[in-house]
Amino acid sequence: MTITEFLKSDGVLFLDGAMGTLLSERGLIAGERPETLNITRGGVIENIHAEYFSAGANAVITNTFGVNAIRYGEKECEKLIFAAVLNAERARQKTGGKGYIGLDVGPSGKMLKPFGDLDFEDAISIFKKSIAAGVKAGVDFIFIETFNDLAETKAAVIAAKETCDLPIFVSNAYGEDGKLLSGASPEAVAVMLEGLKVSAIGCNCSFGPKELLPVLRSIKTATSLPIIFKANAGLPSVSAGKVIYDLSAKEFAKFSVAARRGGASAIGGCCGTDPEYIKEVVSACKNLNIKVKRQKKQTVVSSPVKSVVIDKTPLIIGERINPTGKKDVKAAILCGDTSLLIEQAVRQIKSGAHILDVNVGVPGTDEKAILEKTVRELCSTVDAPLSIDTSSPIALESAMRVYAGKPLVNSVNGKKESMETVFPIVKKYGGAVVCLTLDENGISKTAKERLNVAKKIVKRANEYGIDKSDLIFDALTMAVSADENAANVCLETLSGLKRLGLKTVLGVSNISFGLPARDALTAAFMTAALFKGLDLAIADVTKSEIRGAYETYIALSGKDPSFRDYSRFFEQCVLNKSAAITPLSAENESEDDLKQAIIDGLKDKCAALCTKYLKTKDGLSVIKEYVMPALDTVGEGFEQKTVYLPQLLMSAECAKAAFDVVKRSVGKAEGVSKRVKIVIATVLGDVHDIGKNIVKLLLENYGFSVVDLGKDVAPETVLAAVKKERADLLGLSALMTTTVSSMQKTIKLVKENAPLCKIMVGGAVLTEDYAVSIGADYFAKDAAASVKIAERIEKELSE
Repeated sequence: MTITEFLKSDGVLFLDGAMGTLLSERGLIAGERPETLNITRGGVIENIHAEYFSAGANAVITNTFGVNAIRYGEKECEKLIFAAVLNAERARQKTGGKGYIGLDVGPSGKMLKPFGDLDFEDAISIFKKSIAAGVKAGVDFIFIETFNDLAETKAAVIAAKETCDLPIFVSNAYGEDGKLLSGASPEAVAVMLEGLKVSAIGCNCSFGPKELLPVLRSIKTATSLPIIFKANAGLPSVSAGKVIYDLSAKEFAKFSVAARRGGASAIGGCCGTDPEYIKEVVSACKNLNIKVKRQKKQTVVSSPVKSVVIDKTPLIIGERINPTGKKDVKAAILCGDTSLLIEQAVRQIKSGAHILDVNVGVPGTDEKAILEKTVRELCSTVDAPLSIDTSSPIALESAMRVYAGKPLVNSVNGKKESMETVFPIVKKYGGAVVCLTLDENGISKTAKERLNVAKKIVKRANEYGIDKSDLIFDALTMAVSADENAANVCLETLSGLKRLGLKTVLGVSNISFGLPARDALTAAFMTAALFKGLDLAIADVTKSEIRGAYETYIALSGKDPSFRDYSRFFEQCVLNKSAAITPLSAENESEDDLKQAIIDGLKDKCAALCTKYLKTKDGLSVIKEYVMPALDTVGEGFEQKTVYLPQLLMSAECAKAAFDVVKRSVGKAEGVSKRVKIVIATVLGDVHDIGKNIVKLLLENYGFSVVDLGKDVAPETVLAAVKKERADLLGLSALMTTTVSSMQKTIKLVKENAPLCKIMVGGAVLTEDYAVSIGADYFAKDAAASVKIAERIEKELSE
């Protein structure tokens, strides 16, 4: 049977353990690339695979974690992958010929745009080369692992889907906060990956099994797919110059039992584990008679950081990013300016929108390019899921391809051509779909005929493998000014759709077209629809009447205990004596608030406001009074987990835009540049520099001067740079267990020859205690922490 069939049989799939840990024990030299041993010491790799098969593993993963065309070049990449698969195959034959071989696909080691220099399509191309080689060599499945960026994860999955039809396993690495480095929650990851129809999803590396169990539980709530659990052997430390982990094989196995009971279907080990660990896991878990309960289908969409379930409490889709009837939006789209669209997005989120509709269709423009750009920028600024609203299949596919989440797609209808165009795109990329209850016969005037269209759409979607839980039906809101019975037919259709067990959506403002006091009429209609069971209302949530109708319904329907949200909303309206929406509404903020613009990530607005401020203030005052307090606020939000990495980086970019304006204005970096000189590098043997690149970006946007030595940097090169730059601070990064020895060697060399330079370290395999044990002065758990360390040294130098 295939590995996917094995998982569906309710048996537990036992995966292998660490590769790097064993290679370090068997002669891997510091700085040596583990993947080259596939050719130079193939027998060692073969023996490791064989030991895992003999320990009871059903599947082993090839020694190709760091193999890609960026690092090795296309030809060498293929040679290494062929050798790696051959080593695994020989091990399989040596141990009885059973079991599965998975192609290990690790991260590219580069950051994707807009925060890095790797284009999304280039990332797909890079992964395709590795996967094609693995498929040609004969692997049984693709194992995408240890990714901590959701966009790069999607690029790898698309590469696999467009290269082969083999099962795809995806296992991400989560941080201490239970999220990816890019800020994605386990639920958001699960929702996107299930939408992409991979075979299994889960978590690996990161921490020990105890720390990863909460991530496992979060994934389980959001998916019906088999779940992978491949933790480290506890937390690392250094003893007698050797990296050790704090869990024994038996202790590790006990946590694996908890993972199995918690819903894991594929269990193995990551850093620090070896065949003895897998043997104990197999012994502890193989006879557990557990039938894993799959999560029931739910209607859910997601952004790059969070998921939104469409269930018992209705939600609002913000409608403002749409050129129809909005001259300013149309003008911005025509000139290719997305800054106004971003401002509209921020305002709607603050006003209570849960999802944002995005429509940039204006005749005479390149809708594909504009929509893709807008989607990318919105994902970097706000955390709400998007509704991609376009009638162009080309623009739709382009936007869905780059969207790191599961979007709402607006829309499909009952026409054969529409379904044959939209459903294949949704099937490939994953999404929930707005379904208009109209077909070749137009918009019916009866609820019965609209319901028949809905039934037809459900049937056709099922033929494409799209479940009805991913269909949200629009009963069609028509203007009562043109048809006085329009509201009744719409509401009757809405009730019928709910009886069929279908989710519903309405563009509520259409009802009042052509009539005076539109907001009042729209609010009344929306209230009626909500009481009929409306799940999603497309509306202008910045209007107090609309938001008031929503809060009133939530309170009256028992979804607002003690009327807390209701009271808070209307108290704010009274306090502001206006159409103010919430304490965070853009209507309550000064249009000239530079600090808030930085917090919101409005780059163009920041530059414009900074230019304006400099007419009455000096550059240093602007930086001290607005820019730095804004960065402090965002940094605090990041620490408190209310701000995610994309927003943190976008705010940092905004601050940089303000810094640049000040520098141009005064002709020098007046009060902006810091004294601390910083050198950063990823250590020898490690090519994964995403974390290091984020640190660089953030430090520079805080005004620090940074010399980036790149990745895979020898200790001697690091020391030479520290001396040349007279660096006050050195930052070292390592992702892999096998490269920590290089980090320790580098620290020792710098300490001996440049003792005044402080050293901070960071990376997925490090802890604070571990950092201290290898001689570092500081442990930076994330990019924001590195800024605080630099600021502390800056303060010390100034005293």
